[in-house]
Amino acid sequence: MRVCQLASGSKGNSLFVETGESTVLIDAGLSAREIERRLAFLGKRPQDLDALFVSHEHTDHIRGVRVLSCRHRIPVFVSYPTCREAGTALQGVPVTEFESGYSFAFRDLLVDPFPITHDACDPVGFTIESREGKVGIATDLGTATRLVADKLKSCRILVLESNHDEEMLLNGPYPWHLKQRIKSRHGHLSNTDAAALLAELLHSGLEGLFLAHLSEVNNDPRLAKAVAEDLLNGQNVCSPSLVIGDQYRASEVIELVP
Repeated sequence: MRVCQLASGSKGNSLFVETGESTVLIDAGLSAREIERRLAFLGKRPQDLDALFVSHEHTDHIRGVRVLSCRHRIPVFVSYPTCREAGTALQGVPVTEFESGYSFAFRDLLVDPFPITHDACDPVGFTIESREGKVGIATDLGTATRLVADKLKSCRILVLESNHDEEMLLNGPYPWHLKQRIKSRHGHLSNTDAAALLAELLHSGLEGLFLAHLSEVNNDPRLAKAVAEDLLNGQNVCSPSLVIGDQYRASEVIELVP
């Protein structure tokens, strides 16, 4: 199993997951050309992709979906409400619709799209499970509900939002209404929120942790990393590889053996 954040941040998001029999993307929030370039970093072509799963309709998650899918005939899986809300952004795309809260099989994968709280039409997180283990993805959520924590248990790799430092957000340049949106139940998780969720998910089989969707204005990778490391260093359960997502380049790859 290989997992890599092709991009992570408010300007574009895309996650690469490869198992023994499947190669997929979760979201394609960059241009198709840029996604192709970052796939090449992994030794992959867009023609190698078996599917693209969409979490929600915001531009930083679907910008490249239509061109990438239509150009390379990549099937796209998206919830019914999100597909309708996305409109022309998915026009002409070979879509398979799923229902949030109901898992489905794809090739060697069991895909579980679960509802999250965000200011989108029908936003979901994902778990993707194969014989090699389980990957959990939860970004763009204002609060980690009990359902979110339950869905993300027993993962070998976690991708968790660590969007902002609370003091940087409070004292930063954003207008008050935008600060309130980010802090709300339908906004984004702070570094401390991410650590609190992670504390519930630690187990001996956790081998990889990606921190995702860091704000360029209201966060600092060093702060996000320090908060996560403080938690990890204070326990004796697991020692996952820690990777901080980046907006402008593909991340390190976490590779797990079966």
